[in-house]
Amino acid sequence: MRPLLRLALATAPLLLAACGLFYTDMEDWACPPEGTQLTYENFGAAFMNAHCQSCHGSTATDRAGAPGEFIFDTHSQIQRHRARIFARSAAENDSMPPGPDDPTLDDRMKLADWLACGAP
Repeated sequence: MRPLLRLALATAPLLLAACGLFYTDMEDWACPPEGTQLTYENFGAAFMNAHCQSCHGSTATDRAGAPGEFIFDTHSQIQRHRARIFARSAAENDSMPPGPDDPTLDDRMKLADWLACGAP
């Protein structure tokens, strides 16, 4: 195989990942063996209120294109959509929220654990 073609094939996955075409799926993220101390009351509600409700709240005046079926007002609504929330906002997934006040990577990792453990 030609060296240039070999280089292109070797670097393609890295370039695609940098473009956001790959993401961490909730099924690839294991709940820690000891579970999580994070709950809706001590983490989830505050995270969602700070980063999601401006577009995904039922009373949001400007949903910024958020689909109507993705409303996160209640714990059960969040649990129902947790795989989608994970794919967009947890771990290294950072397509939501669209900024400028994005969650920290540490908070995204906590969100990943909370969602992977069932969003208790």
